[in-house]
Amino acid sequence: MKKSLLIILLLAATLPALNAQQPPASSDKSQLEKERQDIQDELKQIQSMYDKVKGQKTQSLGQLNMLKRKINLQERYINSINKELKMIDDDIYTGNLEIYRLQKQVDTLKAQYARTIVYAYKNRSSYDYVNFIFSASSFNDAIRRIAYLKNYRAYREKQVNTILETQQLIARRQQLQLSKKEQKSVALQNQTKEKSALDEQRKEKDEVVSKLKSQEKDLQKQIAVKKKRDRDLQNAIFAIVKRDIAAAKKAEEEKNKNAAVSPAVKPSAPNSSSAVTAPEKKPASYLELNATDVKLGSDFANSRGKLPWPVDKGFISIPFGIYTIDGTTIKGNNPGITIATPSAGIPVKAVFDGIVSAVDNRGELATVFIRHGKYYTVYSNLSGINVTKGATVRTGEVIGKVGEAYEGSGGELNFVLMIESNNVNPQIWLHR
Repeated sequence: MKKSLLIILLLAATLPALNAQQPPASSDKSQLEKERQDIQDELKQIQSMYDKVKGQKTQSLGQLNMLKRKINLQERYINSINKELKMIDDDIYTGNLEIYRLQKQVDTLKAQYARTIVYAYKNRSSYDYVNFIFSASSFNDAIRRIAYLKNYRAYREKQVNTILETQQLIARRQQLQLSKKEQKSVALQNQTKEKSALDEQRKEKDEVVSKLKSQEKDLQKQIAVKKKRDRDLQNAIFAIVKRDIAAAKKAEEEKNKNAAVSPAVKPSAPNSSSAVTAPEKKPASYLELNATDVKLGSDFANSRGKLPWPVDKGFISIPFGIYTIDGTTIKGNNPGITIATPSAGIPVKAVFDGIVSAVDNRGELATVFIRHGKYYTVYSNLSGINVTKGATVRTGEVIGKVGEAYEGSGGELNFVLMIESNNVNPQIWLHR
C-alpha cells in the first residue's frame, strides 16, 4: 500500500499545468489594418480626382497615371487581404494543434483518475486504512501516513477539477476556432469583391490606353510640353548649383589668400630652399566648407527614407527617371517626381532644414530651391511663395502652395532632389 500511495503522489506532482498561456497577440494584424486604412484613404482621394476628369473626351497622361496608381493600390489592398488570410489559416492550424494536445491531456487525466478509482475500490475497507496507520513504526510515522491519506483524497479532487478545467478550455478553444473560420469567410468575400474591382479598374485602364493610342499626336504634344518644362527646370537647377559652388570656391580662395599674407616677415627656416611645398588639397565639396554646412549635409544624408512629404495629401503621378506611356512608343524622363494633389492651393512644406538658395518667379508659377549642405530640394509649380532668397527654413515650414495641374484638374507639384549637380530619386528619401 505504501508503494501505491507513493506512485499516486508522484503522479499528482507531475500533472501538466492547465493555465496554458495564450500565444501573444501579434501586432501584424493591427499593422495590416492601418495599412489597409491608408490605402483606402488614398484610393478615395484618387477616385475623387479621377471623377472630375473621367468624362473628358480627350484623354491625358494624368488620367492614365491616376488609373495606374489606383490599380497599384488595389493590388496592395488585395495583397493585404491575402496576408490576413494566411494569418487566419495559421491561427486555425495552431488552434487545432492546441485542441488535439488538450484532448490528449484529458485522455491521460481520465486514465490516471480511473486508476485511482480502481485502487480505491480495491482498498475500500476501513480496516485497511486503520491498519495502515496503526502499523506505523512510530508516532511521527503515523502522522506522515495520515498526511499521505489526506494528500491522496486531495489528489483525487484535483484530478476531477483538472479534467473539468481542461474540458472547459477545449470548449473555449473550439469556440475561438469557429470565430476564426467566420473571419476567414468574411475575408474571402472581401477578397472576391476587391478582385472584381481590380478587374474593372484594369478594363478602364485598357480603355484609356486605347483612346490614348488614337490620340497619340495630342499626347506627344503634352509630353513635349512637359519635356520642355523639365529641361528648363533642370537647367535652372544646374545654374544655381554652379553659382553656389563658384561662390563657395571664391570665398575659400579668398580665405586661403588672406591666410597666406602675414603682416610681419618671419625668419626663414634653415634649408628653406630645399623644403617641398605640399600640393593644395581640394575639398570634397565646396558646398560643405564650414561646420554648419557639413552638419546640415550629414543630417540630411542620415534622414534618407525618413523625410516627410512636401504635401499632406497627394500621390506620385509620374515617377522619377525614364518612363513610358502604355500602348505607345512615347517616353519621358522625369528629373524628380510629380505629385498630384486633390486640389491646387494645398500648402507645400520644406522637407528639411536649409537655406533658400533661390526663388524663381518667372511666369505664373514659381520654383523654390533650398540648399541643405551639398543637397538641394526643389519645389516647382507653386502658385504662391512664402519665402525669399537667403531665408532659413525649418522642416515642415510652409514655403508656398501647389499650383494647378497642367492637364486635367487638381494640383501638381514637381519635387526634385539633387546631390550637387546629380539627380537622385526623391521617392526613396521620403517616408509615408
